[in-house]
Amino acid sequence: MVLPIVQYGSPVLRKKGAKIEKITPEIKTLIADMFETMEANHGVGLAAQQIGEAKQLTVIDVRAVTDRPSTLELDGKPAEVASIMPLVLINPEVTPAGEMVKGGEGCLSFPEIYADISRPGIVDVKALDAHGNPLAFRCGGLLARAVQHETDHLNGLLFIDRMDKKTKAEIQMDLDALQAETKAALAKK
Repeated sequence: MVLPIVQYGSPVLRKKGAKIEKITPEIKTLIADMFETMEANHGVGLAAQQIGEAKQLTVIDVRAVTDRPSTLELDGKPAEVASIMPLVLINPEVTPAGEMVKGGEGCLSFPEIYADISRPGIVDVKALDAHGNPLAFRCGGLLARAVQHETDHLNGLLFIDRMDKKTKAEIQMDLDALQAETKAALAKK
């Protein structure tokens, strides 16, 4: 089921997600709904907070993006990124493993707002998969950026928190307008 995406200004986007202790039928349904929602909105990643659930769960699929390559290492060896897609990360832990790289980012919770954000170009990731099995890999490129962006969501951080002051100042009017629109919509509920 395609779920509504929470917009900037909604308090749930600032909530740290609760750890998932058990893969229940509800979690499995949530994962399926999140993939459907992400695909319907042409995203490459979606965190549970973005559909109103403060949980340590994100889904990612970078296969459709061909102009921003990704790299993957499993057990220290290069692997095909498609081999782990679509990707479910439960309770992820992300450790920087490379130099900072500036790159473009957008967010489904910030429609039409894009900016260059500096993040480590390579990261090590540990998480549980959709079945509760341990998953560990090193990734780079777009996949590393998506993993970090979505993991930030799980901790109540937004990509605007990673912007430099000049970039944020340039889009501040758009951010204020989106936040006001969201708060007005929430007040009507």
